[in-house]
Amino acid sequence: MLETSRLRMRGHQLSDFENSARLWGDPAVTQYIREKPFTPEESWSRLLRHAGHWALLGFGMWVVEDKSSGAFVGDVGFLDLRRDLDPPVDLAPEVGWVLTPSAHGQGYATEAVQAALAWGDEKFDRARTTCIIAPQNQRSIRVAEKCGFRESMKVKYHGTELLLLARDLGKG
Repeated sequence: MLETSRLRMRGHQLSDFENSARLWGDPAVTQYIREKPFTPEESWSRLLRHAGHWALLGFGMWVVEDKSSGAFVGDVGFLDLRRDLDPPVDLAPEVGWVLTPSAHGQGYATEAVQAALAWGDEKFDRARTTCIIAPQNQRSIRVAEKCGFRESMKVKYHGTELLLLARDLGKG
């Protein structure tokens, strides 16, 4: 578990399924991630994938909650998805974040990503973390830049051009 002044970040639990399915089923959330929102079945697989990351790799995504209200805010953390990128690039550990629309614009993403990166700086033996972001997603690009990421190159993932951003260890 990680905590910031406003947020609590913890591992996913079965009881998170409804919030997770609502998050990933929201077109406003997925607009820069893929053409259509995730179905409940796909959200279930995502929840299991998050738990599997922790069990098999020792890192993964955290559920982010507002400490004062206990409200579900979103998911933030690290992934190793072995993405089929063009050109091929090893993204791991890849940082990812997604928040409910009601949490947008409050600085929660930056706060949670910075907490995750501080944890990662202590845990990973790699000098670099990465993230991929749709060029149109200016909010996420600003979060990445505030956290020390800089554009490294353009890649294609499933035919869509994305920005690969990289951050050196401890540069947040």
